[in-house]
Amino acid sequence: MIVKSEVLTARGRRTRAALVDAGREAFAAQPLDAVRIDDVCARAGVSHGTFYTYFDSKEALFREVAGVVVGEMFTASVVGPSASGAPYERIEAANRLYLRAWAANSRLVRMLEQAATTDESFAGLLLELREVFVRRGAEGLRRLQDQGLADPTLDPRLTAIMLGGMVEHFAHVWLDLGEHADEAAAVDLLTKLWARAIGLTPTSTSPPFHPGTSAGRHPAEPLSPPGADTLEPPR
Repeated sequence: MIVKSEVLTARGRRTRAALVDAGREAFAAQPLDAVRIDDVCARAGVSHGTFYTYFDSKEALFREVAGVVVGEMFTASVVGPSASGAPYERIEAANRLYLRAWAANSRLVRMLEQAATTDESFAGLLLELREVFVRRGAEGLRRLQDQGLADPTLDPRLTAIMLGGMVEHFAHVWLDLGEHADEAAAVDLLTKLWARAIGLTPTSTSPPFHPGTSAGRHPAEPLSPPGADTLEPPR
């Protein structure tokens, strides 16, 4: 029987975390089908039998690792309250953060995408993980529409999916396939395209951010994938 994380002892949580960390290292170093459970156990410093106390397969461990990675990308691409409250500047900051989060995790995200092409459970996991980025982008756009700062005719969810896909695909082409681009120039252009696509009004770059007021709610932030982000990461 696999031990559920919520009933683990402190020692059990440490052992499980060590396996997740070891799995992350192993999956980052070689393709999914080349990773062996014995390799993971050796990295974690546990026995082969101990692995099955926490995970029933290598694929189950990979699902856990993928969830951790996407969660980190999402967190890394969140624009905090210290950033400017102007929507355009927050979109710019989120794009920059997402590209950097992708750079740190692109191999594992692409591995999940490849696994999703042949395994329905991984496909479902990919959609589930990307949903957090889509929801964030859609909610942000809806807030801007409510404030009269973005095109009210746009479908928030579909727009978030499409624009998030743009950012994620660029990250893949730039960071994985080697397209030459300066980070600052890339972020600038991505932000211009995003802002124009949602009809961001000129005045929307000037109102200050006031926490706790209807006019100062957090504006749209790019998602990934999944794709970010983050993606969205994920897209």
